[in-house]
Amino acid sequence: QVQLVESGGGLVQAGGSLRLSCVASGLTFSSYTMGWFRQAPGKEREFVGCISWWSGSLPLYANSVKGRFTISRDSAKNTVYLEMNSLKPEDTAVYYCAADRNSWPTREREYTYWGQGTQVTVSS
Repeated sequence: QVQLVESGGGLVQAGGSLRLSCVASGLTFSSYTMGWFRQAPGKEREFVGCISWWSGSLPLYANSVKGRFTISRDSAKNTVYLEMNSLKPEDTAVYYCAADRNSWPTREREYTYWGQGTQVTVSS
């Protein structure tokens, strides 16, 4: 019954921007840390960042995206966002959102619920 639905992926040129959204349902949104992962063909699923359930918590980012990506959440809409700027071809991947009750999960196996993913393709 828990569902995480990503949207906003697409094709963008290097240097461009995209904003991904993930709408959560069937869970108490305020009790869950929301994370973003990405997976390129033939590669392992990679942690992108997360934002904890604490009120006023700040996001945690992987070094590869720090300074370029921004995570935020809107409790009224049960939605977490991933704003991606200065995109590079190496950012091309399927992007997934995930949810867990732990405070700062950074590993795939720490997350309980997952969305279906949305494709982001960055051309050079």
